[in-house]
Amino acid sequence: MKTRRQFSAEFKAKAALEALKGLRTLNEIAGDLEIHPIQLSAWKRAAIEGMPQVFSNGKQKSATEDEALVSALYQEIGQLKMELDWMKKKSGVLSARPPRTR
Repeated sequence: MKTRRQFSAEFKAKAALEALKGLRTLNEIAGDLEIHPIQLSAWKRAAIEGMPQVFSNGKQKSATEDEALVSALYQEIGQLKMELDWMKKKSGVLSARPPRTR
């Protein structure tokens, strides 16, 4: 049984870039790299589809990440506040309030 070859991201990127240049045919490039032309086509397509993400400024992604972080932090604040109130109640701090003065 033949084991599958694993290719590094750098190798895939170089192969896809060579295919994107268009100076040689996919069959020529695939033959030199000893890979199947269909595999090279898949890497080329993945590179083309991924290019917009490379050039995006990341505002959309960071905005959703920020919202998730804020939500998680508010949840933690609420939990800590409840724990603090519970600890105050158990220790008697809440019942030993000083009297109000007018």
